[in-house]
Amino acid sequence: MFIDLHTHTLFSDGELIPSELVCRAANNGYKAIALTDHVDFSNMDFVIPRLKKVVKSLSVYHRIDVIAGCEITYVPPPDIKKAVLKARRLGAEIVVIHGETPVEPVPRGTNRAGILSGADIIAHPGYILEEDVMLAARRKVCLEITTRCGHNRGNTHVSRLALKNKSASLVLDTDTHSPEDMITPDRKLVKETLGKSGLSERYYNDVMLKNSLALIKKIRRK
Repeated sequence: MFIDLHTHTLFSDGELIPSELVCRAANNGYKAIALTDHVDFSNMDFVIPRLKKVVKSLSVYHRIDVIAGCEITYVPPPDIKKAVLKARRLGAEIVVIHGETPVEPVPRGTNRAGILSGADIIAHPGYILEEDVMLAARRKVCLEITTRCGHNRGNTHVSRLALKNKSASLVLDTDTHSPEDMITPDRKLVKETLGKSGLSERYYNDVMLKNSLALIKKIRRK
């Protein structure tokens, strides 16, 4: 079983329309997938409602839980909370923050602002401060271990601090932009990513999957 709460369609910089992305995910054995295209104040009122239009029918047809969300990207930290609130009002069921990856010039303070904003996941948070890991644990915000090349340079740091602060919640996502980024039935990319991050498959199955499931359950209660 695999759950992916961070993917992109051609509504931002992904290659696939939502229908194809979901179909491929279902064929690869995913249990759930979130469509989380890049947004800021310029486009979220366009992107989120269009994703909302298709998730129900795709979920029913493919028998996979499809979630309409967004990834708030490069928004200045002082404005992130306002962006999260707007995304929720537009119908985003899950809100991801484009964290301070080591391979892009994301504004400093984005990780902390995202945690304080009420977002659900800090994607690829890079060399996140330990105090922010502890804050994420208190705020019940998940931290992402990513399979995506480049962004994954921070995985070991994130996992080490999360394991040290045992209440911090880790999830594993792909940040899919193309079919080649997706998890295949053999889960080879999952195994490789976990191994390089200092995590075991047992930890993924017993803890990380449960964190993703708990987040989905929280979403469905709203």
